[in-house]
Amino acid sequence: MVESVGDNVVEVKEGDIVIPFFHPNCEECWDCKSKESNICSKFPFGGLGMPRDGTSRFTDSKGEVVHNFIKVSSFIEYTVVDICNLVKINPDFPLDKACLLSCGVPTGIGAAWKTAKVKKGSTVAIFGLGAIGLAVAEGARISGAAKIIGVDLNPEKFKIGRKFGVTDFINPKDCGNRPVNEVIKEMTDGGADYCFECVGLASLMNLAFTSCRNGSGKTIVLGVEMNGTPLTLGCYELLKGKTITGSIFGGIKPKTDIPLLAQSYIDKELHLDDFITHEVNFEDINRAFDLLIQGKSLRCIIWMAR
Repeated sequence: MVESVGDNVVEVKEGDIVIPFFHPNCEECWDCKSKESNICSKFPFGGLGMPRDGTSRFTDSKGEVVHNFIKVSSFIEYTVVDICNLVKINPDFPLDKACLLSCGVPTGIGAAWKTAKVKKGSTVAIFGLGAIGLAVAEGARISGAAKIIGVDLNPEKFKIGRKFGVTDFINPKDCGNRPVNEVIKEMTDGGADYCFECVGLASLMNLAFTSCRNGSGKTIVLGVEMNGTPLTLGCYELLKGKTITGSIFGGIKPKTDIPLLAQSYIDKELHLDDFITHEVNFEDINRAFDLLIQGKSLRCIIWMAR
């Protein structure tokens, strides 16, 4: 909830319900006005301080500067956010779920909806069934995909995947000597129409690319390569007419698309509740990270005071 606003801020007012987000959206630059991009060229993502002057609004108990973490700093009861990192939503949206629309879930849903533009009746393969991968499944389900294949080493993810529309599962450990891309091609009569890499491994990005259909298949990379390994693709695979693209924040424009997602939940079209697997108080924040690392949690709500 907005506590107060600074000079020249007219988009929100005191008392409004808002969601902060890490990916700037100034709505003024060429990219923000374009339908083809969600990358703000006026305030590029990165840096330590506020987007307009690079400074911070925080100091610690000793007077030392504390920087705004990815422009949001939400592990705090009060924060200061630039208007380009903030969007007003319908006040009817339940506040205990609003944080889900700030990062991971919109990334996955947007990747299916905005980046891939998944078509009704199509086939989808998702590599990695964490929160983002399952959000891709939810976006594909809403888009009308006929077959949604989840690929993951954790069998527990297969159970919850059904709640988000996953129809088929592949555990690479159960494939024997058969490569996963061959299994997917057999299941989809030649390859998935859309493949999504949601882990962050160059080898898995390559596997996703070789699992999509010749002539029209699309591969969307959402994972941040965790080892800094460059992606190497076979030129012959490219010549088969496939495409591969990266996507940050699922290609969504926060100012216009986050309110649409919020309304979709209110209208009971978008499933969000099942993403919340745990809730902890702020003093137990490290337990929330442990649950995530152990693969036991999708999204853990952290309460400042309860």
